Amino acid sequence: MYGAIIIGACPTGTTTAKTLAENDMNVLVVERMKLPRNKSCSGMLIKKTVDLVKKYFGEIVPDSVKCIPYDNCGMFFTDKNGKEFVFKQDALNVWRSKFDYWLIEKAIATGVDLRDETSALSCKLKDDYVEVTLHSDEEYSVQAKYVVDCEGAVSSFKQIISRKKQEHITTFQTFNNGMIDLDPHYFYAFLQPELSEYDAWFNVKDEMLVLGVAVKDSTKIPFYYNKFIQYMVSTHKLKITKEIKKEQWVMPYIRNDFQIDYGQGRVFYAGEVAEFLNPMGEGISSGIESGYSIAQAIISHFSNPDAVLTDYIKRTEELKAYMERQWNLVDRMISN
Repeated sequence: MYGAIIIGACPTGTTTAKTLAENDMNVLVVERMKLPRNKSCSGMLIKKTVDLVKKYFGEIVPDSVKCIPYDNCGMFFTDKNGKEFVFKQDALNVWRSKFDYWLIEKAIATGVDLRDETSALSCKLKDDYVEVTLHSDEEYSVQAKYVVDCEGAVSSFKQIISRKKQEHITTFQTFNNGMIDLDPHYFYAFLQPELSEYDAWFNVKDEMLVLGVAVKDSTKIPFYYNKFIQYMVSTHKLKITKEIKKEQWVMPYIRNDFQIDYGQGRVFYAGEVAEFLNPMGEGISSGIESGYSIAQAIISHFSNPDAVLTDYIKRTEELKAYMERQWNLVDRMISN
């Protein structure tokens, strides 16, 4: 029997698993995709994330996972009225496939058992453990004292066990060769309602121009994406010479009245699936923080699931407050 089963080999899951394994716990990580795997994401590691990686993984982010330009200087926000704000903050530009795989390798080195191309289908709560049904080449069951779901917005596991459908935002972005009159060392977010149903964005990765939109209704992607491209052509002299690739993903639809779902019993949630995510979609730092917090709560109260929940909530109070401050900032920008 495992001490804990972690669902999702993302930064959240990897942090949770590594922290538990370093405290002599037998840990299994299951990942439904084959590793290394792509994750549609800006790949901007804000300073907070970089510091957390160094703190919990003991190393700085290596150049091998970065893309050009390595360094990001901050973010430009354009509010609903077209007014521009700049927030200067050092960040790193990475490929999520490489960054996430580097992290899971660090966890494996501490003794974590990894099974990729393996899906968590369901679980049964027993008196003092959880039985989880997994599927890879065949269906089988494993047991653990605790389960931590870190799969993010794509998690079907949470929907199955909670029977609650999570609201999603669909993200769509393209990678292009071309030219534009924006500084590649910044990430740009556009909040004008005519350009998306949530936000639109631009950044540069390995000299490719990344342009994307987020929508509530995925059928509206072509409409809003074309509107955004037209806006970027007229406002920032965008010229696309070749589309290299495109990708579509989902993220939780987080509102300013968000309610964190910590889990209960012996099944807990961390990262996006718990709704730890700031309003602009930056979830790596909050994922790492919440993953470390639930791991420490389990370590501290291994024999008492109720105490684990209480401790987890307490350990993430400041993280929740940070998210609320971020929401207040965005709300002010949108309402002005």
